[in-house]
Amino acid sequence: MFDLVRFYLFGFGVLTIAGGVMGFVKAKSRPSLIAGSVSGALLVLAGYLVGTSGRIGLFLGLGVSAALAARFVMTYRKSKKLMPAGLMAVLGIVGVALTVAALARP
Repeated sequence: MFDLVRFYLFGFGVLTIAGGVMGFVKAKSRPSLIAGSVSGALLVLAGYLVGTSGRIGLFLGLGVSAALAARFVMTYRKSKKLMPAGLMAVLGIVGVALTVAALARP
């Protein structure tokens, strides 16, 4: 289970960074670049920590995933656009579910 969560957090982090860069390139949005880079880097760090420290990485991944899920679920409800809000909302919800499942394991 930990390997799955670690792999997911790495992938989610890379996609989040790429999304922030894409938001900057398309809309010249510095907040998108900064938020995507910071949250993506934290997700990559969480993935690394899952492999080395276990629970610390899971809690970090849970926090970042929950924050991204909350932000993008609200955005999706307003815009009804699959990209990027719908995709990020789903990725955040899956991140929360996976980290909670891993935390629940002994």
